[in-house]
Amino acid sequence: MKETHIIKVGDLFLGGDWPVSIQTMWKDALPRFSSSGDAQLLDILEKLSSLKKLGCDIIRFAVPEISTAESLGMLAGLSPLPIVADIHFDWRIALRCMDFPIAKIRINPGNIGAEWKVREVVAKAKDKGIPIRIGINAGSLPRDLAMEQDVVSAAIKAAEREIELLESMSFNDIVVSLKMNQPDEVVRANEEFSLRYPYPLHLGVTEAGPLVAGIVRNTAALVPLLKKGIGATIRVSLSDTMEQEVIAGKEILACVGKGKHGIRIVSCPRCGRASFDTHAFVSRWMNRLYSLNADISIAVMGCIVNGPGEARQAALGITGAGNSVLIFKHGEIIRRVEKEQADIAFEEELESLLKDEINSN
Repeated sequence: MKETHIIKVGDLFLGGDWPVSIQTMWKDALPRFSSSGDAQLLDILEKLSSLKKLGCDIIRFAVPEISTAESLGMLAGLSPLPIVADIHFDWRIALRCMDFPIAKIRINPGNIGAEWKVREVVAKAKDKGIPIRIGINAGSLPRDLAMEQDVVSAAIKAAEREIELLESMSFNDIVVSLKMNQPDEVVRANEEFSLRYPYPLHLGVTEAGPLVAGIVRNTAALVPLLKKGIGATIRVSLSDTMEQEVIAGKEILACVGKGKHGIRIVSCPRCGRASFDTHAFVSRWMNRLYSLNADISIAVMGCIVNGPGEARQAALGITGAGNSVLIFKHGEIIRRVEKEQADIAFEEELESLLKDEINSN
C-alpha cells in the first residue's frame, strides 16, 4: 500500500496519518432559500449541527440542477460541516457550485460527459483550491467498460482514466471512491487501487440496503480494508436515517481501533425475564448519548441477571427489577425508582457523572 497524499476538505484533512472521517449524505432535496434567515435554511443548519455533535465530519448533497447549486452555496457559507457537492451529468452545475465555499466536488466519470467538460471542471477546481472526488460506481461505469465481466477491473480502469486526465492538468487534490454492491468486490477494488496510487480513498458499499442488511454489508467490506490502513473517509450507505449512518460509521471505526473516544452503549437484546423495555429506552436516548463528548460506557439492561452483574464495567447503567428500575455506577446500585421515573432519574445521574468526568480531567 502506498502512503497516501494529504487532501484538505474544508477544515478537515484526509489521508496520511489523519484520522478516518465519517460522512453521510443529505436525504432530501434542497429547497430554494430566500435569505440567510430563511426558516428552512435555519432548520437544515440545526440538523447539520446535530449531525456534527453525533460524530459526522463531512456531508454530501446531491445537486441535480443549477437552482440547487445556488441553495447549496448559501448553505455552504453557514454550514458547521464541510459540504461536498455531488454532481452527475451536467458539468455546468459543478462549475456553478464552485462559485461558493464548497469543500469538495464529486464527479462520476460514467456520466459527467466528454473530456473537455471534465477539463473545465478541473480548471476551475484548481483555481479555487477545491479537491475533486472521482466517484466510481459499478452501476454507472463508462459505456465501454460497463460490459466487462470483471467489475473490479472495469472500475479501476475508469478511475485510472480520470486520474490520468486530472494529472495531465497538474491537478493532484484527488480523492477516489470505488463502490460496488458486493463487499468482496469493494475489498478487492480498494486493495488493488491502494497498491498502485497514493490518493486517499473514500470507502463504502453502494445500495447496501436497509438498516440491518446495510450495516452487515458495509461492515464486511470496510473492516478488512480499515484494518490494513486503507481508507481515509467512510460512508455507511443505508436505506435509513443520516443519524443511523453516522452511528454505524462510528461503531465500525471503533471496532478496528480507529474511532475517536466517545460513548459506548451496552444493551441487552431483551427476553422473557425483562421487566424493563430496553428497546424503547435505547431508542429514546441513543442519539443524545452518541452526541456526548465523553469516553465512557453506558449499560441498558432488562433484568437483574444482566445488570448490574454482566454490565459491571459500565460507568452508568439502568436495569429492570420487577416493578422498579435500578440505576448503577460501576456495578454498584445507587438508586431504585418507579419505571415512570426512569428517564428523569437516569438523566440526573448522567449529568452528575458527566460533571465528575469534567472535574477529574
